Amino acid sequence: MRAVVQRAQNAQVVVDDRVVGNILFGLVILVGFTEGDGLEQIKKMVHKVLNLRIFPDDNGVMNRSVLDVEGKILSVSQFTLYADTKRKSPKLHQGFKWRGSKEIIRFMECGTCKRNFC
Repeated sequence: MRAVVQRAQNAQVVVDDRVVGNILFGLVILVGFTEGDGLEQIKKMVHKVLNLRIFPDDNGVMNRSVLDVEGKILSVSQFTLYADTKRKSPKLHQGFKWRGSKEIIRFMECGTCKRNFC
């Protein structure tokens, strides 16, 4: 499992001219899954991301997590995080092709997940 985490304000995902997800403040996370990723890997990643201290405190020091600032999370499935780019044409075979990726993303974003893995 790989994730790219970015602080964001007013982020959205558009598919076929339709907004399918948006946040006003928080984190955008590009998440890539591969064979063998399961609930334990997800729990570990969720815990890590939710507790990253990447938001400034009152003194400007990066000392607050997305939970501390009550930010939202916008997760985007991104199988290309596992692309083999050694050649001009990237190989994408390591990316997780399971249809359940959407369910995993929803699990990562849900409030129950935040309460259980912080």
